[in-house]
Amino acid sequence: MIGVFDSGFGGLTVHRALIEALPERDFVYLGDNRNAPYGTRPPIEVLNLTCAAIERLFAEGCTLVVIACNTASVVALRWIQQQWLPVRRREDGIARNVIGIAVPTIEAATSRASDASGPIAVFATQRTVDSGVYPLEIHKRQPGRAVVQQACPELAGAIESGAAPERLRALVHCYVEQMMDRAGSPPESVILACTHYPLVAAYFAEALPAGVRMIHQPETVAQALRSYLARHPEYDGSRGGARRFLSTGFVAEAILLIERFWGGKVPFEAI
Repeated sequence: MIGVFDSGFGGLTVHRALIEALPERDFVYLGDNRNAPYGTRPPIEVLNLTCAAIERLFAEGCTLVVIACNTASVVALRWIQQQWLPVRRREDGIARNVIGIAVPTIEAATSRASDASGPIAVFATQRTVDSGVYPLEIHKRQPGRAVVQQACPELAGAIESGAAPERLRALVHCYVEQMMDRAGSPPESVILACTHYPLVAAYFAEALPAGVRMIHQPETVAQALRSYLARHPEYDGSRGGARRFLSTGFVAEAILLIERFWGGKVPFEAI
């Protein structure tokens, strides 16, 4: 069974793409909506909340967990992979792994020649921006490539709380305008480095200059997971197509946006 974890609703954008790419696999989704958003929390809180969510998914029988949260991926994943998971494996002898979504996204963003015109723009939570992971990893692959980061401190929380479309559109346009002022020229590519943001991707598309390439994180992560499972079949052998949705609690107003995106009811179980 594969677990998919996010601070809230945003990870459903990745989760749906994973289901479409791997319909035969068993999935459990866990949204920590009660504590969302993570992007304004101190790193130690992000780490503790992420570990607690992964433990719950392990208890549900997951042997592989996808952290579908950029903040958790850039803040907590390395420590979890290098320090925490080896101890868990020694304790119970079960082969489990946890993977993130930042690296596949960065690989997709740097798939074009490094001399492409215009910078790569990264829209993200404040904590993801502060980590510096996106420009660091982009520069490893394309030294000298211009990267402009734009923090969107209110956007994920507004989505999670069910803000009105007019409010969401205004926030997106404001953040795009700030990025354009700082970049000085239109970006060649845009990374929506928070899985909540694809829920308002249409607002980004209307605010950005025509012709800007938008990296679609859900599809990119789905392709990466399919390749990963082909290389590492030991982490999941499920073939029943089971689906479960867990939530620590959310604002009811937000579910309308989620159901429009999902195309129907999402049967969340409270935990």
